[in-house]
Amino acid sequence: MELNTSKFYTATTPWFEAYRENFLQSMPASEHEFLNHYLACMLVVSSHEAVPVEQFLKLSQEQHRIQHSGEYTFPKWFIPNTLKYYVLLHDISEGDEQRADSVYEDMKQRYGTQGCYLLKINSRTSGPGSDEQIPDPWSQYLQKSSFQNQDLQEEGPSAIINNTKVENSTGAAEVDGLDSTAKDGIANNFDGHPLQLDHPSDPGGPQDCLEALKPSGPGPDAKKPAGATSHGACLTLNDHDRIRQFIQEFTFRGLLPHIEKNIRQLNDQLVSRKGLSRSLFSATKKWFGGGKVPEKSINELKNTAGLLYPPEAPELQIRKMADLCFLVQHYDLAYSCYHTAKKDFLSDQAMLYAAGALEMAAVSAFLQPGAPRPYPAHYMDTAIQTYRDVCKNMVLAERCALLSAEILKSQTKYSEAATLLIKMTSEDSDLRSALLLEQAAHCFINMRSPMVRKFAFHMILAGHRFSKAGQKRHALRCYCQAMQVYKGKGWSLAEDHINFTIGRQSFTLRQPENAVSAFRHILINDSRQAASQQSAFLREYLYVYKNVSQSSPEGSLPQLPLPCIQSSATRVFFGHDRRLAEGEKQAATHVSLDQEFDRDLSQQWKELEEQVVAIVNRGVLPVNFQPTQYCLNSQTDNMRFPLAVVEEPIIVEVVFRNPLKIPLLLTDLSLLWKFTPKDFSRPQGRESGETVSNEKDAHMPMTTLKNDFITTEVIPEFYLSLEETKVARLKLLPQKTGELHILGVVYNLGTVPSAAEGAPVGDGLTVRGRQDLEIQGPRLNSTKEEKTSVRHGPDRRLDPIISPPMPLLEVFFINFPTGLLCGEIRKAYVEFVNVSKVPLTGLRVVSKHPEFFTFGSQTAPVTPLSPTASENCSAYKTVVTGSASADGDQPCSTSLVSPADFGAGRDGQCPGVVDIPLPDSVLQPGCSIQLPMWLRGPDREGVHEINYLFYYESMEKTSKLSHRVLRHTAIICASRSLSVRATVRRSNTFQDREDGHSGNGSMLVFVDVENINTNEAAVREFHIVQVSSSSKQWRLHKCINPSQDKDSKLTSRERGKLCFRATKCRPIEATSGALDKYTFADINLGNEQIISSTTPCADFFFRRCQSGEPKKAVALGHSSGLAQSKGQDASDEEVTDMVRKCSEVDLNVIVLWKAYVVEDNKQLILEGQLHVALQTIGKEACSLTQKEEAQEMVLLKFKPEHPPPLARPSMEQLSHLIKTNLHYPESYNHPFLQRSLCMVPVTLRLSNCSLAEVDVIIDLRHKATSPETLEVHGSFTWLGQTQYKLQLKAQEIHKLQLTACFIHAGVYNLGTPRVFAKLSDQGSMCETSQQNSMPALIIINGI
Repeated sequence: MELNTSKFYTATTPWFEAYRENFLQSMPASEHEFLNHYLACMLVVSSHEAVPVEQFLKLSQEQHRIQHSGEYTFPKWFIPNTLKYYVLLHDISEGDEQRADSVYEDMKQRYGTQGCYLLKINSRTSGPGSDEQIPDPWSQYLQKSSFQNQDLQEEGPSAIINNTKVENSTGAAEVDGLDSTAKDGIANNFDGHPLQLDHPSDPGGPQDCLEALKPSGPGPDAKKPAGATSHGACLTLNDHDRIRQFIQEFTFRGLLPHIEKNIRQLNDQLVSRKGLSRSLFSATKKWFGGGKVPEKSINELKNTAGLLYPPEAPELQIRKMADLCFLVQHYDLAYSCYHTAKKDFLSDQAMLYAAGALEMAAVSAFLQPGAPRPYPAHYMDTAIQTYRDVCKNMVLAERCALLSAEILKSQTKYSEAATLLIKMTSEDSDLRSALLLEQAAHCFINMRSPMVRKFAFHMILAGHRFSKAGQKRHALRCYCQAMQVYKGKGWSLAEDHINFTIGRQSFTLRQPENAVSAFRHILINDSRQAASQQSAFLREYLYVYKNVSQSSPEGSLPQLPLPCIQSSATRVFFGHDRRLAEGEKQAATHVSLDQEFDRDLSQQWKELEEQVVAIVNRGVLPVNFQPTQYCLNSQTDNMRFPLAVVEEPIIVEVVFRNPLKIPLLLTDLSLLWKFTPKDFSRPQGRESGETVSNEKDAHMPMTTLKNDFITTEVIPEFYLSLEETKVARLKLLPQKTGELHILGVVYNLGTVPSAAEGAPVGDGLTVRGRQDLEIQGPRLNSTKEEKTSVRHGPDRRLDPIISPPMPLLEVFFINFPTGLLCGEIRKAYVEFVNVSKVPLTGLRVVSKHPEFFTFGSQTAPVTPLSPTASENCSAYKTVVTGSASADGDQPCSTSLVSPADFGAGRDGQCPGVVDIPLPDSVLQPGCSIQLPMWLRGPDREGVHEINYLFYYESMEKTSKLSHRVLRHTAIICASRSLSVRATVRRSNTFQDREDGHSGNGSMLVFVDVENINTNEAAVREFHIVQVSSSSKQWRLHKCINPSQDKDSKLTSRERGKLCFRATKCRPIEATSGALDKYTFADINLGNEQIISSTTPCADFFFRRCQSGEPKKAVALGHSSGLAQSKGQDASDEEVTDMVRKCSEVDLNVIVLWKAYVVEDNKQLILEGQLHVALQTIGKEACSLTQKEEAQEMVLLKFKPEHPPPLARPSMEQLSHLIKTNLHYPESYNHPFLQRSLCMVPVTLRLSNCSLAEVDVIIDLRHKATSPETLEVHGSFTWLGQTQYKLQLKAQEIHKLQLTACFIHAGVYNLGTPRVFAKLSDQGSMCETSQQNSMPALIIINGI
C-alpha cells in the first residue's frame, strides 16, 4: 500500500520536530552534566554611556556576584573562571565615532585585544523611502522563540506555524506541549530570557540585571514583538559583515582559546590529583573486590540515586572535560572521558551521573568520524532504564530516548527505534505518548519490508492518546491514516471503531461533511456490532446529519446510507388496478407484481405477440416491432425505452434491506423524477416544454405531490424490522406525454420507538434525504472488442416514454371451468370491457392451444338452439329424430363444410389467431360485451396451463404504441374419460352401383371404445350417442350393429366395439367447387342427432386437425424436396405417391358421448367428443396421443454421412395394389356315387386400387409347404388354366372364371389363389404378393 500518495500521509512530521527541538531547548540545567552550563558571559555597553568603562565594571561585578554568591540556582556556570567578553556597541547613525574609538583603545589597554571588541551598527537611518531592500538577519533565529505571538492561518485541516506547515494542529500551545509542563516536569522558560534568574527577592534589583544582560541596542524595534515588525532595518550589508566578523573574533580569539586552556588545566589536574588515589583505589579493589564493579539490580541501586558530588570532585572534573571536548566536536577524546567517568560513577553507585555518562558516551561514539566503533545502543537502554526506574526522571529518560531513536533511524534500525519509542509511552503524559507512538508507527512503515498493519495499529494508539491530550486535529489525522490500511480488508469491527472516532472528531472540529461521510461508512457496511452499538452509531449519525442539513436547508438533498437499496432488483410495472372477480366472474390473470418472472413463459408470450402482429401486418413482422413488457426486471430486455400510457399509473417496486439489528422507520417515502414534455402528435415529437423535476418539492413531505405533469404518491410510513428485506411499491401517474426519468427515492430516516422507553431512540430525530436508483445494464458480449473488455449496455427500465392515450381492455370469464374430462365440451361466456376513454378495435385472441377453445364459426356466431337442446343445456346443435340412423334402412345425414368457415386454413390448418366478433368491429369507451366461448378438455390427462393473448388496437394510430395486449393463463385439470381406438379395413364385398356408389368404394371401420375413467363415485357411466365422420373422400354409411342396443353404455372399466361401413363420397359431393370441403356424416345411436358440421363440434374437429395434418404435409414436402435436390428420377416419387395412396385413408372419426356425473348429490350430464384420424388401412389409430419417448443419447459424428436413400414403397404398401374376391355358392350338392368328380364354377374378381396400370399374375397352384395345408385343402384342385397374366387399368375391375374340382364331400377353403402385382411402367420391379382375402369356405354335400 502506497501511503505516501495519500493526502493524509506525510513523510515528515514537523509538529514532532518542533516538539523535539523545543523540548531539548527547554531542558533545565542540572548538576550531573555541564553541556548547558554557561562558559562565557558577554558584557555589552553602548557608546552613548557617559563613562562606558564604569558600566563594564558594574556588569562584571554583577556577573561575579550572581555566580559566586550562592544566592541563585540558575543560571549555572561551567567553571569558576568564566570568560568575560567586553563589547562596545556603537550606533553610527547617532553616536560620535571618534569617541567610540578612543573608548575602545582604552578597553584594549584594560582587557587586552582578545577580550574586547568594538561593534559598529546602524549605518543608515530607518525611513519609509528606503530603496534598498535588505533581508532581516534575525528572522531565522528570533521566530523560534516568538512563535507564540504569531497568528494561526488555517487552511482546511492544517495551520501554518513558524512558516512550517503542521497538519491538523489547532495551535502552537498544542504543538509544543507547553500546556502540559506540569505533567512532564519541564520548566517553562520561554516567556523570559534564558539567563533569567529564579531568585526574585534579590535586593540588588533583578530588573537592572535583566536590562544589563539584554541587548542594549537603541533601535526602536528592540521592544516590538518579533512577528509584528522586521528587524535590522537600519543595518547595511557592511553592518552584516561587521556582525559576522564580531562573532568570528569572539569565537576564535576568545571562546575557543578559553576552552582549550580549561581542557588543558582539567587534564593536568586530573593527572596530578588522581594519580596516587587511582593506584591505591585499584589496589584496594584487587584485595577486596576484584577489578569489576559488582552488578546490582535496579532495585538495589535506588537508594544511591540521590548521591551528589562536590563541585571539585575529580569525577566531575572528568565529566567537565568530556563535555568540553564534546562541545568542540572532539568526539574521540570525549568518548574516552565519558567512558572513564561512567566507570567511576558506577563504582560510586552514583546512578544519575552514570546514566548521563552512558548517554553522552553513546552519542560521542555515534558522532565519531569514520565510525571506529559501533553505536553502543545498550548504553542508551541502560541510561533510559536508570533515568526512568531509578532516578524517576522522565524528562531525562525522554531526552535519552529521543536521541537514541534518531540515531537508530539514521542507521535504518527502525525496528529497534520503534521498540524504544513504545517503551517510553506511559500514562503520565498523553501528549508525549501520542508523539512517540506516532513516531514508532512511522518507523514500522519505513522499514525495508514495511509493516503496514503495525503502522496502522500504532497510529490508532497515537490517535487515542492525542484525543486524550486534547489534540483533536492530530487525533483525526492519525485515525485517517490508519483507515487507509484497514479499509476493505474485512476487519469490520476495526473499521467501525475508526470511522466512529473520525466522525466524532470531525464533528468536534466543525467538519460536518467529513463526519457524515464517516458515519455513513459505518452504516452501509454489514456491521457485526451488537444492536446497542448500532443504535448508538445511528443516533450519532442522525444528530450529525441533522446539523448538516440545518446549516444548508436550500441545498440539494444528500444521499442517505440506510436502508440499503438493491437497485438491480428494482421492478417497474406499467398497468392499472384491475377489478377483481365478482361472483361467477373471473378476471383475466394478465400481469402483476405478485407474479414471479419466468423466462420461458416470457418467450412464449413474445412468440404469441409476434404471431398475431405478423398476421395483422399481412404476414410480415414490422421492423420497429417492440414486444410488450408490462413488468420490467433484471431478467427482461431493458435496452429500449419502455412505453407507458398517459393517465395510467407506473409502479416502481424498490427492494429495501435493513442491514442493522435495530428496526428502521421510513416516512414520507416517494419517488424522485425529472420529466421532459413532448407532443408526439407533431412531427419528430418536438419538445413542448422544459425539463421539470420534483426535487424541490421533495424537501417538504406531503401525502400526495400533485403536479401538472406527474402525480407522485407518498407512502406515509414504511417499517423495516431488524435485518429485514422488504419491497416498497411507489406509484407515479403521468398527466402529459413526454420522456420520464425516475431518479431515485426520497424519505425521512428515523428510528422506531422502543417499548421500554416509549419514545424514539433518537429522541424523535429524523432526517430527510435521498438515494439514487442506479442500475447497471447487462454486459455486452457480441463483438470481439466487447468480449475482450468489460462494457455494459444501458438499462432503461426507469426511463419510460409516456405515449398518447390508448384503449384499455379488461376481460372477465363467466362459468369458466377449472376441471374437465378429456374431450368434454363446456360452454362459457367472456365479457370484454373497455375501461379507457378511447375506442377499441381489431380485437383478436391467439393461443398455443387453439384446440382448447372456440368463439364459434364466422357464418353463424350465435347458433340457434332447439327446444330439446335448451332443456338439456347442451352445447351442441341437436335435432330430434324418430329413430337411430344406425339401422341399415335409415340413411345417415351428410353435409359439406368449408374449413374457412371455422377459421381454419386448407387441410384443416388453424393459424391459432382468432378474430373476436364485435358489433361494428368497435368497442366504445366504457362499453362491454359478452360472447359465448366453447371449451374442450385436453386429450391428455393432467394439469394444463393454457395461455391466451388478447390483441387490440386504437382507432387512432400513434407513432409510439401501435397495439396493446392482455394476457390470461387458464389452469385446467383434465381427467380421464374414454379411449377410442379405430381400424379401417377393405370390405370384401363388391356392390355394383348400389345406392349410386362406386363399385370400388367400401371399407369397414371398427371402433373400440373403453371407459378409462377411474373416478367411479363421480362418473357413473358413459353413453356413446353418436359417431360422425369428416373427410374429403370418405364418409360413414351405416352401422353394422350385431345387437339391437341403439345406445352403447359403458360403466367403469368396460369396453365396447362398433363396426361401421364407410363409402366413398358421392360424385355430387366431390365437385370441383367442393374439393377443399369436408363431408360430415352423422350416425346417431339414439333418438337425438348432433349436427357435427356446426359449432362447436366442427370447430374443435378442425382445431384438432391442426396438430396432425400440417406435420404430415411438412414431412412429405421435405421428402419430396430432398429427392429433387439429390437429382432422383421424378417417376420414383410418382410411384411412391401412387402406391401410398392405395393404402391411405383420410377418414376422421368423431365419437360423441354423454357422461352421467354425480356432483353435490346432483346428477349432471356432461358431453364431449373424441377424434380419431385414420390414415392407413389396417393400422390402428387412437384418440389419445402416444407420449413421445425420450431420445437416447446419440454419438457425435464429425464425418459427413451418406445422403439417406430415396423413400421407396414398402412391401406392405405394394401388397395393397390388388383387391381380390371370390364368388361361389356357399353349399353345393353333388352325387358322388354317380359322378366321382364335382366341378364348381368360381368367379375371381380383381380390383385395381391404384390410379395406374398394374401387371397381375394369378397362380392357382397349391403351395404345399406343410402337412397342415394339405389337410385344409384336402383333395381339392383347380381345373383348367392354373396361371394367368393380366394387365388392369386404373381402378379397373376384372372377373376371371375358374373351376374347382372336388372328389368327395366336405368343407373346403377356396382362398388359395395367389396374386402377384407390380406397376406396369416399372420394368425392373418384381411382382409383390398381394394380401389374401378372408377364408372362402364351401360345403360340398354328397347326395
